[in-house]
Amino acid sequence: MSNGFEARERDGGGRGGGGRDGRDEEKRGGRGGFGRKKVCRFCSDKIKMVDFKDQNTLKYFVTERGKIIPRRISGNCAKHQRQVALAIKRARNVALIPYTVLVG
Repeated sequence: MSNGFEARERDGGGRGGGGRDGRDEEKRGGRGGFGRKKVCRFCSDKIKMVDFKDQNTLKYFVTERGKIIPRRISGNCAKHQRQVALAIKRARNVALIPYTVLVG
């Protein structure tokens, strides 16, 4: 006599469906989903300060809509991410980088 719980246990059913038993995480190498850790561009090049006049460097940290790319995506360390954000804001103020881009 089965109470239904045993059947759900066997096929991975239950609430939410999809029987996640941890095997997927082993294949990906943990929780992240990507292979290696991102490295701060400024630390690896041993750059002390981020210059707001260097548009070529700052354009990698701004989206096409004009938003500042977050640290978890850019791979910057906390110190350099604060400097990048401040440099972008200063470059916007001096009109080197646009605040927003009109879409439409």
